[in-house]
Amino acid sequence: MSSEPPSSDRPTGPPSGPLSGGGSESGRAGPPTPPEPTRADLPTSGGAPGGPPGTPPPGGSGPPPPGDSGPPRGPLSEPRRPWWRSGPRVALVAGAVVVVAALAVFFLRPEGGGEVFLQPASAEGKDPFTPSTANQTGAKEATAAPVVPSPGGTRTVEGSSPGLYGGSEDESSCDVERQIGYLTKDQAKSRAFASAADIQPGEIPDYLRRLTPVQLRSDTRVTNHGYKNGSATAYQSVLQAGTAVLADNRGVPRVRCACGNPLGPPVAIKGSQKTKGQTWSTYKSSQTVAVAPARTVIVVIIIYDPRTGEWFERPVGTDGSQDRRIPPPNGGVTSGPALPTSAEPSSSEPSEPSSAPPSSPTAPPPSPNQPTEPGPGGYGPQNRNAGSGGAP
Repeated sequence: MSSEPPSSDRPTGPPSGPLSGGGSESGRAGPPTPPEPTRADLPTSGGAPGGPPGTPPPGGSGPPPPGDSGPPRGPLSEPRRPWWRSGPRVALVAGAVVVVAALAVFFLRPEGGGEVFLQPASAEGKDPFTPSTANQTGAKEATAAPVVPSPGGTRTVEGSSPGLYGGSEDESSCDVERQIGYLTKDQAKSRAFASAADIQPGEIPDYLRRLTPVQLRSDTRVTNHGYKNGSATAYQSVLQAGTAVLADNRGVPRVRCACGNPLGPPVAIKGSQKTKGQTWSTYKSSQTVAVAPARTVIVVIIIYDPRTGEWFERPVGTDGSQDRRIPPPNGGVTSGPALPTSAEPSSSEPSEPSSAPPSSPTAPPPSPNQPTEPGPGGYGPQNRNAGSGGAP
């Protein structure tokens, strides 16, 4: 055995890597085999484009943990599309908007539009509130001999005009107590009636008892209120001469007795007018009237009886039991071509009723037995002939 140390450039042990050619036992050394790449050395899908393998993207969280073979996650995943870019969703929203707009037009449309409903004196008419409570005594006479105003469209007549209303002395044209019974036994009707009359439901009995039963002597334009689906519906109407109504302390008709419908002033119709309902032989749209409130509160209504040719006065809020016959008033209208009017429209279309007083001759001075004390219902001092000017 030699004592010289081994040369430094000679291997002193077996090679560290596997032997080439399958590593035979001959011990021959082959070229070293490069090591297997680790997971950290492999490029990831989240690496920056163009960068070295395995470089994490800016702001990223680095390579996924070992064993994570799921889809890539992080800020570069595909964003969700906005809903307004989705065709089906846009179509759904647009359809909902169209439906809402159609419903709004349906529910907010005016009832009747340009239509005027004709209602004969004894007919119930459109959407009645109650069965008839009208007493038609004298209605045929009032219908056969109506006051016909001058042609020229709807004429506005003051509610205190003598002869505007007719009736039979000592007889009521409407059963007020029966009307109260019909309206108060049905809460839905009570609420609808009160809403149209601008009162509270509990005020209906007193409200009706303060009105006066009379008969129209002219075909009269009003806003009628029917009862439909639990609520009041407004429509324009012409009531035939002879219709029994309840008038207030300004001489304005407020309830139609043949159907219990509350009434209001008419509304002018713009454009073409369509007439519906039952007509009568004497009806002419150019010879209708609209009643305007009297200038002051009245305590009596001066009535003409077409059956007897007599005049009488009926205290406001009474049923005929306190009627008193009077001489023909100055300018009182029994029949003829005109009533006192406060408007002279040139168009044949209905016009808005005017509250301006008509021009009329001076009424005769009251007789000594004409009271000036408060009238029925406490309406205050008022001369019986206030606002009673008739046609010249």
